[in-house]
Amino acid sequence: MERRLIVCSGVFLGLLGVVLVKFGNPANMGVCVACFYRDIAGGLGLHRTAAVQYLRPEISGFILGSFLISLFTGEFRARGGSSPMLRFLLGFTVMIGALVFLGCPLRMLLRLSAGDLNALVGLFGFIAGIFAGVFFLRRGFSLGRSVNLVRANGLSIPAVAIILVLLAVVAPAFIFFSESGPGSFRAPFAVSLAAGLLIGIVVQRSRLCQAGCFRDLFLLKDPHLLYGSLAIFITALIFNLGFGYFRLGFSSQPVAHTDGIWNFLGLALVGLGSTLLGGCPLRQTVMAGEGDADAGMSFLGMLVGAAFAHNFGLASSAAGATPNGKWGVVLGFMFLLSIGFTAVLPKIKVPLKGEVSYDV
Repeated sequence: MERRLIVCSGVFLGLLGVVLVKFGNPANMGVCVACFYRDIAGGLGLHRTAAVQYLRPEISGFILGSFLISLFTGEFRARGGSSPMLRFLLGFTVMIGALVFLGCPLRMLLRLSAGDLNALVGLFGFIAGIFAGVFFLRRGFSLGRSVNLVRANGLSIPAVAIILVLLAVVAPAFIFFSESGPGSFRAPFAVSLAAGLLIGIVVQRSRLCQAGCFRDLFLLKDPHLLYGSLAIFITALIFNLGFGYFRLGFSSQPVAHTDGIWNFLGLALVGLGSTLLGGCPLRQTVMAGEGDADAGMSFLGMLVGAAFAHNFGLASSAAGATPNGKWGVVLGFMFLLSIGFTAVLPKIKVPLKGEVSYDV
């Protein structure tokens, strides 16, 4: 039953990932959590890159779909308090890696299903990053245990999602909408919101996670979540072929670059950061909707990270990774490794007078 649920969830996500392109979302970007955060940051004026500004309703849908189904099933629970600042910074770092690659792990699968071989390079990097994260998990890495919180903590991110929907509908003067570039390609608002709600529901029920599938495979020898990712790829491949979107190769792929080293390293950073966080960007967004305030901090970190990437020239373009983006990835690895090794370095007791120091 669980395998059937995860496969059905993957099929559903792969289908919508292509159908939303048919309805107007950018090519190979029917669903991309990182790209949608980037567009929302631009729509709010947190960055001024005119080509990527739009309050994508899919993100609000992910959150509100998860919120509604968790309320219905009794799984909604306000919880958190597990290293909130670190989770914010980890979400920030994951977004830097994603925007150097130009996509989240979900978009990697959708790009690959449309024949973009740059995404295959990214997949290898993603797996390598997760493998590095498992190294730390095996040695006891943890961000701590969450505790029950006042209910308002769990309602805060769903409330933000509702506000974003209202702002997109009312469109006040301080909200920005792209007139050209990827941000100008969008499915009808109602279609995007409905798709987001449905994705939020199925992912909350199935616990689908692109990082979790390889983490569990390496750590527990459990391929359960991997079936979901395979279902996404196979379903999207079938529909890309059917709609004529499939084009095999490295060059001239939509919203992508051919800089292989930084495609690899960008998603390796995402893989490592997602493993330390406990879930990929999609999973973190859905968890924020079911009352997880820690995932809510990751949500905020990813939003701020997307704005930072564009304000300071870290985000890649079709021309490739930028010098600032390359430094951003290097510094991101330094940060993540420093966080990871805090869990594996031996603790040192400072000796008092007449005592001998020792490791524990």
